[in-house]
This record gives sequence, structure tokens and C-alpha cells, in this order.
Amino acid sequence: TYQKDADSLPVLPLVAGCSLLAALLHADMNSRDLFDTLWMTGLFLSVVSVLPQLWLINQTGGVVQACTGHYIAMLAASRALSGIFMWYARHDITCKPWVEGVNHAVWAIFSAHVMHLVLLGDFGFYYIKALMQHGLSFKMEIPCADMV
Repeated sequence: TYQKDADSLPVLPLVAGCSLLAALLHADMNSRDLFDTLWMTGLFLSVVSVLPQLWLINQTGGVVQACTGHYIAMLAASRALSGIFMWYARHDITCKPWVEGVNHAVWAIFSAHVMHLVLLGDFGFYYIKALMQHGLSFKMEIPCADMV
């Protein structure tokens, strides 16, 4: 069910910030700035897309149902695998460098992956703990002071 009172995280500034960062830091993947910027915006948005969910968990007392917990955990697993791929593909990613010899786009992509995992790190600890104690069907409780 939708919890309108708890769903209070302003997402417009997140979208604007992601778009601005993407315009500044995009890679040169197909020599078309618009599409390169759109791809980078999508990456940055996928990183911050977990914030409303973590915010809602915090606002509702830190209780997480199993299905939601599994979904958030799979977001982390997906980002980890994507990060590994991007690390090995970093030599194929180019950009117009701001500083000679520094590929800022690779570091922006890698930093986005790391940031996503950092945002989910605390959640991951409680997820694994609940999984080990209760199996796949659990109701996880996260101390709200540890979240967002």
C-alpha cells in the first residue's frame, strides 16, 4: 500500500543533479553528446533510485518485508556486477579529457557504482543477518538511526 505521509523525499533535485553531472562528466561512447549524456544520466539516476526506498524504510520505522529486501539486495548485486564489467571495460571508454591523461568519465562511472554500493552497505549488513537467522521468508528490522 502507498504511504503518502512517509513518501516525502524530494526527487526533483536528485533528477536535476544527476542530469547536470551527466552533462559535465559523460563519456564519449558513440560521439553523440546527447545520447552519451542520456546514458550517464540513466546511470546516475539508477544510483540514487534507491534513496526513496531507503527513505521510506526510515520513515516507517525500519521494517522491511522479504520481497522488498530481496529487491534491494538484487539492486546491489546488479550494481556490483555492472561495476566489475565497467572496470574491465574502462580501457574502451573515452572522453574529451579536462586534464591531460585523466579519463574523468571512467572515474565518474566507477564512482557511481561505488556510491550505489556504499548507499546499500548498511542495508546489506541487516539483509544478510536476517537471511542467516530467518531464511528467505523474513521481516527485517533496521535501526532507523543507521539509515539514510
